[in-house]
Amino acid sequence: MTNHPVKDMMRLMATKIRTIADVMSDEQIDALVNLIMNAQRIYILGAGRSGLVAKAFAMRLMHLGLQSYVVGETITPAMRPGDLIVVFSGSGETTTIADLAETAKGIGANVCLITSKKESRIGRIADSIVIIESQRDHVVDESAEFEIRQMTGAHKSFAPLGTIFETTSMVFADAIISRLMEITQTDVEALRGRHANIE
Repeated sequence: MTNHPVKDMMRLMATKIRTIADVMSDEQIDALVNLIMNAQRIYILGAGRSGLVAKAFAMRLMHLGLQSYVVGETITPAMRPGDLIVVFSGSGETTTIADLAETAKGIGANVCLITSKKESRIGRIADSIVIIESQRDHVVDESAEFEIRQMTGAHKSFAPLGTIFETTSMVFADAIISRLMEITQTDVEALRGRHANIE
């Protein structure tokens, strides 16, 4: 029996995410958690698919009972010194996102960057950086299977899409929420009570 290629790709992605988790910095993760726990309000920022991950993270923070906002939404209030902005950006260089991060820094907010590139425009101003994965530094055997080269970013048609960064960021963000639930001793029923009830 042969495996379905979609299922094979899912397994490959899961393996890649596990590999990334194994090499992530405990100190970087703890710094993000501490910033979230000590922030008055948390602003979340990202563009494109990273922006969708950012919105999902903001929603979960709200379910936890934290004051969280998505930058750019019409009901997002003015930022104040001491607030936290969490930026999802694989490159750390997206112009519109970097502009907003620099504005937030100028206001006095703490900036946390979730990225695959530490040395970047946003990285240079960030108070905290979490490195998720760096496709750019990853060397892949050219004889490797096409799908593996695609997933790791070695295949040129796949690299700009950043799929592994975005997928891993989503899993990471949900794992952060799980950790925050432990720290705040929030149970699932409390989250359910804050879930949208007019959708």
